[in-house]
Amino acid sequence: MTTTREILNELKWKKDCDINLAEVWIVHRGAPNDNKIITGKNIIKLEKSFFQTRSAMIPYHRIFKIIYNEKVIFKR
Repeated sequence: MTTTREILNELKWKKDCDINLAEVWIVHRGAPNDNKIITGKNIIKLEKSFFQTRSAMIPYHRIFKIIYNEKVIFKR
């Protein structure tokens, strides 16, 4: 099974992919419907157990959907 970290790394580093075209849907308590969408352009760094944006470090286990180029490529 491919992990969310592996998917995001592929989008970031594979030549024919562009992480800027990704939307990462995460569980975010207190937000409307308890979820939030983070665009790929806001992802600064991919670490071992979390990814980093300008304002937060988000654990991969909070990701429940990844959309790339308007297509769902991961859904939990």
